[in-house]
Amino acid sequence: MRSDHNDIVLDTAELMDPGHRAAIRRARDLPNTFGDGDTSLYLLFKAIREHSTVALSGEAADEIFGGYRWFHLPKAVHADTFPWIAAHVTATFSGGNGGHETTLLDPGLLSTLDLPGYEHQRYREALAEVPRLDGDKGLERRMREVGYLHLTRFMQVLLDRKDRASMAVGLEVRVPFCDHRLVEYVFNIPWAMKTFDGREKSLLRAATRDILPDIIADRVKSPYPSTQDPRYAEALRTELARLAADRDAPVRPLLDTGVLKQATAAGGRGDVRPSAELVLGLDGWLRRHGITLEV
Repeated sequence: MRSDHNDIVLDTAELMDPGHRAAIRRARDLPNTFGDGDTSLYLLFKAIREHSTVALSGEAADEIFGGYRWFHLPKAVHADTFPWIAAHVTATFSGGNGGHETTLLDPGLLSTLDLPGYEHQRYREALAEVPRLDGDKGLERRMREVGYLHLTRFMQVLLDRKDRASMAVGLEVRVPFCDHRLVEYVFNIPWAMKTFDGREKSLLRAATRDILPDIIADRVKSPYPSTQDPRYAEALRTELARLAADRDAPVRPLLDTGVLKQATAAGGRGDVRPSAELVLGLDGWLRRHGITLEV
């Protein structure tokens, strides 16, 4: 099997470009709280579209074969909430008043929203839907729950994001691992068999090893990349400072102005990215739709 590989390298200027950030926000019709993950996905699909009208993507492979790291973290697996929340995966999914993405929001707003309560209610509703097999118990029972939670609550967000970002540039992205026959079959495979060698996606590796080079078959699961360039965080802080100086910013009534001032102060420290992405994305979305808020 032969294939040609091309690297697509994005710099901070491209990730912070207002036009690019607005484009993915329009495509998703949501504040782009995935931040550079949203923008880079849009730019990736845009680059692919220059050469092809159709692409393949691997959504559902991690969900049904146990690829995410928190599938293998006992603390996350046995937490009384969604595993990805327990593992503090991303700003978007970290949830709860203690999550980084809420730190710039007004405490009164957070109290009214009661995000932990909402999270708990949705989790209980999801658990009540899980199909059961006679004899399910212990870890096998729990991993059936974990798999169902991912298929019905986690994957939908990723599929919607992928669909909107790809169609925004006219690219059709197909998802072979989402074939209902494969999903239904693999869902009922015991967890002990899915992880027979103690690795993530053990069964998938074994099933495809005869057609893949070892360097691919043995590759450790790597999440979708996020920029590690410190200039990106500084660029976000700069944009946040501009917003803080704009008393007419539509998102302003939702913010804790004291915390916002500290976050944008000269020489400010700490990880501003998750909360800044949420606030900047929400402000851009409100501006696009001409929405104003009254306190």
